[in-house]
Amino acid sequence: MDARPVIRRLRERRTDLARLTARRAAATPLVLLAVTTGTFVLAAASPLNPLAAHFGSGYERTTAADREAAAAALGTDVPWWRAWWQWVTGLVEGDAGYSHSYRQPVTEVVLERLPWTVLLSAAGLALALGVTLLAGVAAARRPHGALDRSLAAAAVALSGVPPFVLAMGSVAVFAVTLGWLPVTGAAPPGQDPTLAATARHLVLPTVALAAGQVPWMLLALRRAVLDAEASPAVAEARARGVGEPAVLTGHIAAVSWAPLIALLGARVPELIAGSLVVEAVFAWPGLAAATVDAALEADFALLAAVTLGASATVLVGTWLADCLLLLADPRVRIDA
Repeated sequence: MDARPVIRRLRERRTDLARLTARRAAATPLVLLAVTTGTFVLAAASPLNPLAAHFGSGYERTTAADREAAAAALGTDVPWWRAWWQWVTGLVEGDAGYSHSYRQPVTEVVLERLPWTVLLSAAGLALALGVTLLAGVAAARRPHGALDRSLAAAAVALSGVPPFVLAMGSVAVFAVTLGWLPVTGAAPPGQDPTLAATARHLVLPTVALAAGQVPWMLLALRRAVLDAEASPAVAEARARGVGEPAVLTGHIAAVSWAPLIALLGARVPELIAGSLVVEAVFAWPGLAAATVDAALEADFALLAAVTLGASATVLVGTWLADCLLLLADPRVRIDA
């Protein structure tokens, strides 16, 4: 593969890339600061009682002294702003706090579960991109043909189905009715995860997650491909006798990437939210359960860490998408 066009484009747009990176880097600390502050404010305003979750069914039998002692131990007896400041100063020193819902350091909780979430998100995104690109090729080969119209109709219909419904539907069809694939976890109950077991358990969550992303990607790419097909440049290339593979790769694909890249950047938050929903349905050992538990038990430290990580992922994902967009289309100008 010839890397010279990519190197040339990097040289041409290095000033734009540097300006974009500098602006995003300057804004990132402010955004993350606002996100963590909002997390502590909302957690403190929640009607859920963390002590009730901590004591469980024995909460009603506890004395006031027991509740005060538990509140002091859990750190729920201080104002939200003090809890936030303690967490931020600890984070600066490398300590993300202690999770009272999991009774272990927050860093350990996140490190144990983050790889599983990354695995599911990456697999779902890769599958969605693969299906989208194949459908885009079909649209480019026969625009407005039967296959193209069928794919577009299926994408429109699928775009109105929530991720939770897609996940439950896949469980009902492929796990319960057909019995082809396992439903929950990353391995059979009581067994340690192996490569083969994890791959088999990963299939349904990946399909469910990808199914929620494919419609938007497919419709955006299809529209871009159809616009490129109808452009004078493509008509002129075909009139000159340029072969169809060269037209597809050199004229259509070259201008169809930009809308898809822009859409990927805009939908990073939905990919994260969809991943958490799918994890909850399939009991995938990722961050979804930790997020829910942290919210229900007002686990400030864990909730802030998960929210901070999700926000940082969105910021990095949108920055990377905008950088790719600058490289993909020389006409693009990004001011923020």
